[in-house]
Amino acid sequence: MTLSTLPMEIFTSEDGSIRLQLKLVDDTLWLTQRQIAELYEKSPKTISEHLVNIYDEGELEPDSTIRKFRTVAREGTRDVERLLDHYNLEAVLAVGYRVRSNRGVQFRQWATRVLKAYLIKGFAMDDERLKNPGRDLSADYFDELLARIRDIRASERRFYQKITDIYVTAADYNKNAELSQQFFASVQNKLHWAIHGHTTAELIQARADNTQPNMGLTSWSGSRVHKKDVSVAKNYLTQDEMTGLNRIVTMYLDYAENQAAKQSPMTMQSWADKLDVFLEFNEHDVLQNAGNVSAAVAKQLAEAEFDQFEMRRREALAEQKSDFDALIEQTKQLKSKTTGKGKP
Repeated sequence: MTLSTLPMEIFTSEDGSIRLQLKLVDDTLWLTQRQIAELYEKSPKTISEHLVNIYDEGELEPDSTIRKFRTVAREGTRDVERLLDHYNLEAVLAVGYRVRSNRGVQFRQWATRVLKAYLIKGFAMDDERLKNPGRDLSADYFDELLARIRDIRASERRFYQKITDIYVTAADYNKNAELSQQFFASVQNKLHWAIHGHTTAELIQARADNTQPNMGLTSWSGSRVHKKDVSVAKNYLTQDEMTGLNRIVTMYLDYAENQAAKQSPMTMQSWADKLDVFLEFNEHDVLQNAGNVSAAVAKQLAEAEFDQFEMRRREALAEQKSDFDALIEQTKQLKSKTTGKGKP
């Protein structure tokens, strides 16, 4: 395979001198040993030794991090094409943590800054790359970033935290008032209704089914469905419904934040009315009542379905174990016959 080259920085040295031509394929870069040596200002022999140790110690697998590509190099008066080993980004970074050089120190400082930002903030972004798509041939992940942000903003904890911050700006705010108690449940139900025509309780009642794979859930915490998952309405949404809900929640938060930023006098009822105005403007149906199913009834129904679902799951697991035990017993019998043991 022959690759095209493109300019792309891994990190910027203090003197700004790093400008390597990197090969980008399958969303990762590929460098030869000579290029890695140039990057870290070490000899190719030293880089080779580090790579050998990396693979011998099992830090990386050669099959997934080494690939041969044809390269053309100028030798004297002619161009020579050779098939050379190239190492992907994982290998390049692994070497960076081992080399002893000024450039290696700069690399580790850069990597530490990125990792520290990720651990403290929960994210690390290349702002310039996101602001200027098309600088390189890599995929543009901006839309994916926006989708993930929408999903985070639409999470129940984040959503209610932000809505609470906005709602408390009402001049007559009283957290114990009946209107306040109704407001938060009403917001969630109206946004769900706008997407799929059910309140959260109605959705749970309609889709919780112990006979379906994963009880009808499309998402849950952990590796398998637990009882706490079955009373969360969002866990039953299809991908299209989830995308729609995330979008409308993000739009509503932006709208509400903008209203609050104007610092116009708002009452608790004003905030309740603004939600209807927002939905009507965006051409969504507006829920006019509390729905036909209460949250308590939906939770009770879903948990009853889960109990049956869990019983089916345990029975299936016990059957698998029985089959395994039978296989072990058959194996023992065959071994006994082969060795002559167990004969009368």
